[in-house]
Amino acid sequence: MEHKPVETLRGVAEVHEFKQGFLSRRERLERWAELLERQPKRRLRSLGEIEFTPEEKRPELRSDESPITVAYEDPILRADGLKGDRLGDAMEYFDLSERSAHRLLCSCMNGWSMEAGVTARKVRRIANPDHRLMVVTSISLMVAAPAVLYLLS
Repeated sequence: MEHKPVETLRGVAEVHEFKQGFLSRRERLERWAELLERQPKRRLRSLGEIEFTPEEKRPELRSDESPITVAYEDPILRADGLKGDRLGDAMEYFDLSERSAHRLLCSCMNGWSMEAGVTARKVRRIANPDHRLMVVTSISLMVAAPAVLYLLS
């Protein structure tokens, strides 16, 4: 393959440049969900027991055929800045909290394998959180807590 400067190519072809990080967080997560939905019955491997891995080694966790691998196989997500198929790469790129990453990818939450379609739904919930559910849950806890305390006293 012959490499040429961009200025030289502009004279021969229409060149479009893009900035790295052109997708919003929501768009990145939606893209990941779409990739997973392409083969909804595909069996993916979870990451083994994230919580028992020393904290400093967690970013390096990976598994062949994991949901992160599906994302990393996509040239658009790689071009946008996904650096690899390790837990740390996914947490950084998709802006996942430790809790979200754990629920989405850990073997203790999903078993040792998971269906891509099920994982896609979880990714979509992260991309589009239903705030109504959080409000209802909060209200329920506020109502239930005094009742439980009353019954225990």
